[in-house]
Amino acid sequence: MSGVSISKGFAPDQRRRVAALYWEAFGPKLGRILGPAPQALDFLQGVMAPGHAICALSDQGTVLGIAGFKTAHGALVGGDLADLTRVYGRFGGLWRAAALSLLERGVQDDQLLMDGICVAADARGQGIGQMLLSAIIDEARDRGLASVRLDVIDINPRGRAG
Repeated sequence: MSGVSISKGFAPDQRRRVAALYWEAFGPKLGRILGPAPQALDFLQGVMAPGHAICALSDQGTVLGIAGFKTAHGALVGGDLADLTRVYGRFGGLWRAAALSLLERGVQDDQLLMDGICVAADARGQGIGQMLLSAIIDEARDRGLASVRLDVIDINPRGRAG
């Protein structure tokens, strides 16, 4: 697609946009645990690892889409109990940590696990998702990993059809 470039990682000034795109895509799945939205965005901004992201950028540098991934060495969305309690308080952090542990997906040493792919609503239907998927496959190959795994949530009919 013309006018769109693919970039590994994201800059500090793009962190807020990346968190907002992630929340827009995965808020329906994570909202009961990480909500309300302002706190979820605060948490996500604090724990997202640029080294585990690939972004689609407009000519002006606006993040149009993001593909996060997890390997045996880290994930796009990390964080620990300290991060949760910083945002949600002691009790809120504790129960959220327990709930999130139930959603945790393991990854094999030779595998790249997709940790979320999302495209801004106004940029959908332009091939950006396909560009991000291709870049993820290239990333796995560059890292010498044998496979890429994508788990699709049941409320994502477009993702399941792909």
